[in-house]
Amino acid sequence: MFSSIIWATDGSTHADRALPYVEELAKRFLARVVVVHVDQRFVGRGGGYPVLADEPELEVKVREQTDRLVEHGIDASCRILTATMHTPGDLIADLAREIDADLIVVGSHGRGAIASAVVGSVTDRLLRVASCPVFAVPVHAAAKQPALD
Repeated sequence: MFSSIIWATDGSTHADRALPYVEELAKRFLARVVVVHVDQRFVGRGGGYPVLADEPELEVKVREQTDRLVEHGIDASCRILTATMHTPGDLIADLAREIDADLIVVGSHGRGAIASAVVGSVTDRLLRVASCPVFAVPVHAAAKQPALD
């Protein structure tokens, strides 16, 4: 059913809690996993500045998580995308179409409607624009799952 899975991560603990689901699905369906992180940047007169000051550390963390999936026998690769004009959700959905992904897995931050409207919601955007199913792991359900070694 799933031969190609995207795990979209922002490096947060909420995203990390979705990782055991990604690993289980990949093993169960012998699927390849593309780990995707979107580096959001403000573009202006001074050039592109990351939204998060710790972006280099996040990228290292995401690459290490990808390496651990490979160590666990999963065909996994990592893609770091840069968002300037597009939202992360659009970039992830575009990549899903490009690689013909069967599923996108994300961790939910559990924000309410007002917070999501102000800060934006990648999960909400993916539900609107993705060409494949989106598996959103809720905060409370994910907390019960163990983290990847």
